[in-house]
Amino acid sequence: MSRIFVTGIGIVSPLGMGVLPNLNGLGMGLCGISTMQHTMSKYAEELPFGEVKIATDALCDLLQVNCKGVSRTSLLSLMAFREAILQSNVSTAQLQQHDTALIGATTVGGMCLIDELYENANKLSNNTDYIASYDASSVTLYLQNKYKIGGIINTFNTACSSSANAIMYGARLIKHGLANRAIVGGADSLSKFTINGFNALRIFSKQICTPFDANRMGLNLAEGAAYLVLEGEGTVGDKEILAELSGFSNTNDSFHPTALSAQGDGPFLAMQKALAIASLKPADIDFINTHGTGTENNDLAESVAMKRVFDSVPSFASTKSNTGHTLGAASAIEAVFSIFNIVHQELYPHLHFSKAIPETALIPVQTFQKRFIKHVMSNSFGFGGNCSSLIFSKV
Repeated sequence: MSRIFVTGIGIVSPLGMGVLPNLNGLGMGLCGISTMQHTMSKYAEELPFGEVKIATDALCDLLQVNCKGVSRTSLLSLMAFREAILQSNVSTAQLQQHDTALIGATTVGGMCLIDELYENANKLSNNTDYIASYDASSVTLYLQNKYKIGGIINTFNTACSSSANAIMYGARLIKHGLANRAIVGGADSLSKFTINGFNALRIFSKQICTPFDANRMGLNLAEGAAYLVLEGEGTVGDKEILAELSGFSNTNDSFHPTALSAQGDGPFLAMQKALAIASLKPADIDFINTHGTGTENNDLAESVAMKRVFDSVPSFASTKSNTGHTLGAASAIEAVFSIFNIVHQELYPHLHFSKAIPETALIPVQTFQKRFIKHVMSNSFGFGGNCSSLIFSKV
């Protein structure tokens, strides 16, 4: 079975556009959650959001894309994808070969264009460009068509674990000889659809989110994109290896459509099985990038699950305190952040924490630290009980 290496990463988040702004933002303890400016919503002035601070038209100009019918989600995806393949030096010819897979993930997809779609569907306009952009797979198909990618194409929509499952699927394609490289990740943009939907669930915080805090009040919705280039050991050659994807697992909590069980069964099994696949003991994990949404249910269930897996819970933090919750993009963004931990041998401060959850008394990392980091676990737990854990290792 082939080992899986990461040879390229690309990212757009509320901390900035590109690897360097995100790395610097984490190191300086910056928070990208603020007032929303570029998405129309009646909640724009009432709630904080993690927004990429560039208007869609300006993003089109920057990427030299004709915006007609192209969603903001696809644009964010394109920016992160370009950066990843550039760092990995994946050529145009290689992209078009049958052994290059593209596995994407999203929650909102093109539904950020729901007003335009409504006009099309009700024949209030003659324009039909937005109908093709509406499907969740439209983001992946946009990249496939633009780059003529020749291998297996797929899109995952498993809520907040979507891009973790895309990463996992890409790795499995390589391990089973169905691809030599897989470009994997996800993207989501802020939209009326998701803002109104999450508001209906009553899990928004009216202040900047405080994951793992006793007084946490909910999440902040956000947008972003990230992609990783995965390559098997027979293909990687003399490329720089950023990290190894050494372990991964997907389980289902099977408890409630929008909540985890009190015992954190799904998260517990995902972490346990990822460790088994990586042939690691719990004590081998140096850091956990937690799912850490800031909601009452998630943070308690994840805390309980971590205490079940680890005799002594390793250092952990939630980077959603920096970015907000980017939904289908979250796992890929946090995978990139986990690779930062390994490449730069450092931990970044968890923000907005003041008091531990009484039931578990776990305290996240609150200061920038230079430390030896060999194995990082990244957790992502989605609606429907879909729970995934990834492990990245220093090579």
